[in-house]
Amino acid sequence: MLLAIDAGNTNIVLGLYREAELFRHWRISTDRSKTGDEYGMLLVQLFSDSGIDPAVVRGTVVSSVVPSLNAAILAAVRKYVGAVPLLVGPGVKTGIANLYDIPGQLGTDRLVNAAAAFHLYGGPAITVDFGTATKIDAVSAAGEYLGGVICPGIRTATESLFKFTDKLPRIELVKPGRVIGRNTIDCMQSGIINGYAGMVGHLIRLMWQEMGETVRVVGTGGLISLMAGETGVFDIINPHLTLEGLRIIYRLNQP
Repeated sequence: MLLAIDAGNTNIVLGLYREAELFRHWRISTDRSKTGDEYGMLLVQLFSDSGIDPAVVRGTVVSSVVPSLNAAILAAVRKYVGAVPLLVGPGVKTGIANLYDIPGQLGTDRLVNAAAAFHLYGGPAITVDFGTATKIDAVSAAGEYLGGVICPGIRTATESLFKFTDKLPRIELVKPGRVIGRNTIDCMQSGIINGYAGMVGHLIRLMWQEMGETVRVVGTGGLISLMAGETGVFDIINPHLTLEGLRIIYRLNQP
């Protein structure tokens, strides 16, 4: 089996693959203070709760946008799973060309998403990842990563309203019943959900114009279930797009 790990700023998502089948998946909170042993014990517990022996893992692939976590995660995998981890980064084959001005600045999650969309669905494609940041990325018909857009994530924006205003409360992220809110919570929910839906739709239409062709749009990320029906632009919803990309990249880098 293959263990795929997507380490993000808010959550770490883990997927266990049996060939191309996502056999199990877990989402845990990112904790920059945890040691390799602590993450290792957490891995063992997750496997144990699912009745899985860590010894069945023959390979591990990791994407991380939190460099301070890398050493702990890689150490946990080596010690408690026993597989040599492949860390996505420079020199790792993705099956697409990276045309970013400074390739090393590109977050590996964005590159992995673009690779997954291209290999699974073909190009040209746009991926939209609703995470800590909302990331919109483009890949050409020839399999070239073209670039994209980064915006504050939905939860990030919501928490900012709460933290930097005196009277606005922390809200639950649910779709409001109407656009014109009649109380503060409804107004905030309308602004966040409808505002982000409008923003994403507008940005994708602008990207279509720059790319000069109609593009397949793939949605993913922790909040895709909330936003999927709001924008009217998604052709495909794949909540596990990043894990799928990691699976594909791992295969591309095997002898």
